[in-house]
Amino acid sequence: MAIKFYKPTTPARRQMTVTDYTGLSKVAPEKSLLTVIKANAGRNNTGKITVRHRGGANRRKYRIIDFKRDLQGVPAQVLTLEYDPNRSAHIALVQYETGEKRYIIAPHGLKVGDTISSGAGSDIKPGNALELVNIPVGTFIHNVELYPGKGAQLARAAGVMAQLMAKEGNFALLRLPSGELRKVPVTCMATIGQVGNIDHENVSIGKAGRTRHMGIRPTVRGSVMNPCDHPHGGGEGRSPIGRPGPVTPWGKPALGYKTRDKHHRTDKYIVKRRNAK
Repeated sequence: MAIKFYKPTTPARRQMTVTDYTGLSKVAPEKSLLTVIKANAGRNNTGKITVRHRGGANRRKYRIIDFKRDLQGVPAQVLTLEYDPNRSAHIALVQYETGEKRYIIAPHGLKVGDTISSGAGSDIKPGNALELVNIPVGTFIHNVELYPGKGAQLARAAGVMAQLMAKEGNFALLRLPSGELRKVPVTCMATIGQVGNIDHENVSIGKAGRTRHMGIRPTVRGSVMNPCDHPHGGGEGRSPIGRPGPVTPWGKPALGYKTRDKHHRTDKYIVKRRNAK
């Protein structure tokens, strides 16, 4: 996918770029794979705001994605490549020989008419899903499971990929998109290739209205508030923070404050952290 520019008819238009969607199929989404997604504006089940600055997004429906790829040994043909408003990656509608249709994350290079499959006998080509034990070392992969049978949780965003670095015993060593080196059970499923829509990171939002369409509301700096509203507030003119470090509106340390449990149960699987100095 390329990046599309516009003539600078307005200041916002001058900065704004969008993804060129000419490579996608001009069809409506598969109705049998749509479900309602309820907007909660950052509130939890009790109505309390747990994520600030959310709300007011365009209404959209959720596309049910096959993250497990558990229909193994049955070839599937790619029917369409589609836009998904719920994620940065594009999705592909595939139909298995049994007649069942499913959505998958579209890898880079996948085209309408291609055939994909999953399972031990599948070829090492983009779109095919295999257990890590059956994938050669050095292969670039995405849609990686963290726990066998749970469904893919790692490397699902547009343009990202993980790399299979080594296999030892019951674990495979992966280099994740963040740079983290992590052990994952070799019985976990992964899909070959890189996630598509690789130019997504180069898109410039351009104007505040586009973020409002995405459900992101304005953020006000604490330093421009009153002292009763934020610990950074108050003072004459532009005042410094006035305390050892930046904090949240409720006084907890921000920017680098570690919240991870010292005895976290998955620490033993992390070989090298993403932020290791």
